[in-house]
Formats: sequence, C-alpha cells, structure tokens
Amino acid sequence: MPERVIVVGGGLSGLSAAHTVYLAGGNVVLLDKNNFMGGNSTKATSGINGALTRTQVDTSIADSVKQFYDDTLKSAREKARPDLIKVLTYKSAAAVEWLQDVFNLDLTLVSRLGGHSFPRTHRGHDRKFPGMAITYALMQRLEELAENEPDRVTFVKKAKVSKVNMDGNTATGVTYDFGGEEVSVDGPVILATGGYAADFSETSLLKKHRPDTFDLSTTNGAHATGDGHKMLMNIGANGIDMESVQVHPTGLIDPKDPGAKTKFLAAEALRGEGGLLLNNKGQRFTDELEHRDFVSGKMWEEKDKGTWPIRLILNSKASNVLDFHTRHYSGRGLMKKMSGKELVEEIGCGEDALNTTFAEYNKYAKGEEKDPFNKKYFHNFPIELDDDFHVALMEPVLHFTMGGIEINDQAQCLNPEHNPFDGLFVCGELAGGVHGANRLGGSSLLGCVVYGRVAGESASKYLFQQVLNSSGGQAAVRAGQISLHIDPNTPGKVSVEWGAGVGAGSTDASSSSSSSSSSSAMSKPRQQGQTSAGPVKASGGKSGDSEDPGKVTKSNDKSTFTIPDDEYSLEEIAKHNTKEDLWIAVKGIVLKVTDWVDEHPGGPQALYSHMGKDATEEFEMLHDDEVIPKYAPNIVIGKVKGQEVTLEY
Repeated sequence: MPERVIVVGGGLSGLSAAHTVYLAGGNVVLLDKNNFMGGNSTKATSGINGALTRTQVDTSIADSVKQFYDDTLKSAREKARPDLIKVLTYKSAAAVEWLQDVFNLDLTLVSRLGGHSFPRTHRGHDRKFPGMAITYALMQRLEELAENEPDRVTFVKKAKVSKVNMDGNTATGVTYDFGGEEVSVDGPVILATGGYAADFSETSLLKKHRPDTFDLSTTNGAHATGDGHKMLMNIGANGIDMESVQVHPTGLIDPKDPGAKTKFLAAEALRGEGGLLLNNKGQRFTDELEHRDFVSGKMWEEKDKGTWPIRLILNSKASNVLDFHTRHYSGRGLMKKMSGKELVEEIGCGEDALNTTFAEYNKYAKGEEKDPFNKKYFHNFPIELDDDFHVALMEPVLHFTMGGIEINDQAQCLNPEHNPFDGLFVCGELAGGVHGANRLGGSSLLGCVVYGRVAGESASKYLFQQVLNSSGGQAAVRAGQISLHIDPNTPGKVSVEWGAGVGAGSTDASSSSSSSSSSSAMSKPRQQGQTSAGPVKASGGKSGDSEDPGKVTKSNDKSTFTIPDDEYSLEEIAKHNTKEDLWIAVKGIVLKVTDWVDEHPGGPQALYSHMGKDATEEFEMLHDDEVIPKYAPNIVIGKVKGQEVTLEY
C-alpha cells in the first residue's frame, strides 16, 4: 500500500504540491532531475496575479474575480477551457495569501500587466524578482522539513524520472535513474515537470508542433525539454493545444553575444510601468500592454519593414520604480543608462523624431488625444528627452508552452477516454488548457501555486482514501503518522493543526496550544539545513547504497564550510575570463565556476556575463549568502587580495 505522495519536479508547482501534501498530513517525496530545485519558476520577473486579494483591498483597487476570469477567458481565445480558468482565477487570492501567510512573503506591491483590466500582479517591496523570492522561500522550507522530519518529507536531486509505473488505469509510482542505477518508488504521482520551450532534442516537441519557433532563442533553462509530456503520452495521456507556444516579445539581446540561444527576459513589468518599444526610426508601433503574442507579431512586422532593431526604453520615473530590474540587467551588460541626447545617437533617428514621438505619447497619456494603437493605461509619464533613460535591445523569444497534458479541474490526468487515471495528477506548465491560446503575464506563477495546491489536495485525498480502504489496523497505524490526532486531554476529540496555525481555524483555544510535529516544523525558524537526499527505498529495483529511506545526507553541512587561505588579486581573476577558464569574485571570495556552469540554477549564461569580474552587487541582488556554502562549497578557491570577506556563513 502506498505510504507517500511522489512529486516529480522541484519548481514552484511541485514545491506547492509537496507543501500542500505535507500540510494535509501526508508524507511526500520530491524528485528533481537537476542539482538545484527551482526550475524556470525562479526566473519569473513580474509577479503573481491575484484578484480580490487583501493587498488590492488595502490599496483600493476595485478588481473582481469575475473580471480576472473574463480577462483570462479573452486572452485564451478559442482554446479557452472555462472550468480550468475558473479554478485559476477564483482560487487566485487564496494562493497569494497562502504564500503570504504560510511562508511570510511580502507581496504587497501591485502592478498592471498587458491584458489585465486592473493592477493585480503582486510582488514584494524588496524589489527582488518575485519568482526567485517565492520559489526560494518554498524551497528553503522544504529543506528544513526534510532535515527535521525525514520520515515525512524527502527530496532527491539528480533523480531523472524515466517512466510512470502503471497497473491498468492506476499509477502505482515512478522509476528514476539515480547515479546510474534504476530506482522505483511507489505511491500516487504528481507530475510538475515544466514545459518544452527549450526542447531542441532529437524528439523535440517544438519541432513537431511548432517548427516555426525552433530556431528562436529561449528564456528557459536547458531542463525544459518536455520530459513529463513524453512520459505521460507514452501511457495514453492526451496532449492538448501543443501548438500553443508563447513567444514573448521582450527578450534581452546581449550586444556581446546577440545570437545566444538562451536569453534573459525583460520583465513585462518594465512595459507595465511605462516602458516604450521603439523601432530604429524612434517610433512606437504598438500598444506596449497588448497580449504578448500580439506585441510579438507587431515586432515581426517591423522586422519585415526593415525597421529593426527594436529598443525598450524607460524614463527615470519608470527606472526608479523598477530599480532592481534595471540594475540587474545593467549589471549583466544587457541594458544601458544614457541621457536623452545619447539615446538619439544610440537609435540614430534624429532629435526631432524622438521629440515628436514623446510629445504625441504624452498627449495620449493625458487623454488629450486617442492613442492610434488603442493603449488605455499609461504610467510614469510624461516622457521627455531632457531625462535619463535605461535602454535595451529586444527580440521575441520562446518563453512558455500553453500546450500540455489534459487535466480536469481537480488536476487529475485524463486517459484516452477522457476519464481520470487513478492516482495520477498534473500541475504547472505541464498541465494543458489552463491558459488557452495565450497566457497573461503574472499567471505562470499563479498557475503553479493554484494547480500545485489543487494537485496536492487531490493526491492527499487519494492517498488517505487508500489508507482508509485498507485493513483497520493499518489505517490506525497510518492515522498516528499524519497530522490528524487525538487530543490526550479530551479523549475522543479530534483536532486538525496546520503550520503556525495558518490556513485553518482551531476548534477551540485548547486545540491551538497543542503542537504536532508538522505545525512545529512549519513555524520554527529556518535551520542550517541540508539540501539533498539519497535514493528513496526501492520497490522492484535497485536502491543504490543501503541508505535508510528518506535519510538526508550531511555532505553540504554549512558548519563544515571553510574558505581557502589562497589569495588572488582582481587583476589575476580578470585573466580567467573564458568559458574554458572562468573565475568570478563575490563578497571577497573567489569562485572557480568553469566546470560548474551547467549546475547553476540560473543557467550558464548568467555566469558568462561576469567572467573574470567582481559580481558582488549582482550576487546580492539575487541570492542569500548561504547559497554558496550550502549548494556550491567546492567552487570556492580562495579570497580576493586586499578585500574583506563579507560572505556570511
């Protein structure tokens, strides 16, 4: 009989599912094929949508869930699935507030992105990328749980799942490769393996369904290869809307490597806060806040006219609102700050052309004239040449795949007869039909959290049903392992406890004072936790070494981390500036990342931007100090000569 829910994929959707199972009282094992959890979720730069949230109410934003539903339905167009969209939108506020309440996340800044009738995309005041902030918070908490309650929570990195094990219509577990050995684990399965917007393999889903996009650059990590799609379709699951691939209009072009296959995304928040797209004549050509596929189409039209390159420009007001973004992109060499005069020279269009563009735009923003592109929402105007600007080159890039595996509104994977498989659930970008033909900005993180939670709830119900249907003795033993427990002070009374008392009320005051292992672990301060586990106990396959199931290894214990005494000058570090010999300085220490770039969660390109340089400022913008001793202690080779080591560990 299954003892735990298996979650495949450690991005935000998989993490949301895993935490939901834990909070429901179930045990969970999470498998991720990478060396670092997070997936593409950490790259999300604009925020998470929510309608009728506390933040909106507090800031008097007169949004409604029905309006969010209507906006999403309109964006999804002919591929809209109302049942899935209703779950996405009507559970959006609860998803945002779950992140705030359970994980103590700040999501109290709200902006309006393209296709939205109201500001509803939430991010934090720390100005960090919300995808990183949200996903990392859930990742840290899962690591704590794996260390403190290994009988409840296990996760295994570098676990390449190869198939879903089936018994007729029932998923019985998965088989994965760990260190060259095949391992099987039993239990209901949640697949959250992401999309296929970086699938350039021999079995490429892009080439099969959207060959016209195959040669484009992508914003996705190399892991986004449609593994889950292929596994599930092999057992008869239905791939739907597979041609629905989102090409995002604003991929940042690196002037030093314009043909790079992987590109960074210019957050939609840049256009949401008033950024303009200009062609090489200094002219606007679209409503910057239209749907993503629409804006991309207008950019291709400009290319056909010979009016590329396209630039995204932000005036000083917009730049100040998005200070984190502009500093981050500038630090990577992808954006430049310049005066209005320098902007004229950069575009090469002449001062009169830009003055005309700005003057006309200001009239539209003030409501004096109607924008010929029907733009309705204007922020951080007026735009005037006598100002400073942040400027970057843009091109459309592969970003998101709306197509995926057919599910119902309970996140159950559907079989060839369009009925649910038993014990098999799908969430995140792998789930097809949630966004229809086009996804709204801010709904990727939302889809991950909403459907991750739905999948976690559905899998937990399934698991508990299996337990209750087993023999009475087994059920009694299992009941003692989950968070439903008998209050010893009042025999016969059953209470339910959630982490830190959040998300559910207590039956009375006395029940809130008792503490289960799950509530104490969810509320206690973050520990110096570990980040990896060996293979879970096999059933019908090898288990590698004879490790105990769920045992968390101590190989990355921060308490054992030391910095070598070798010192290197910045001049010496600067000599190591190639992909074959790559050093970077951070907070007074020297990192040799030559053989580590493929393990970097942000992808190799993020490190190539800082070859031979001191990247302290950029590091501090994205990471806590602990990530080096915790995840990459072996790449530290010494100290920066003449600098104080400021890394806290």
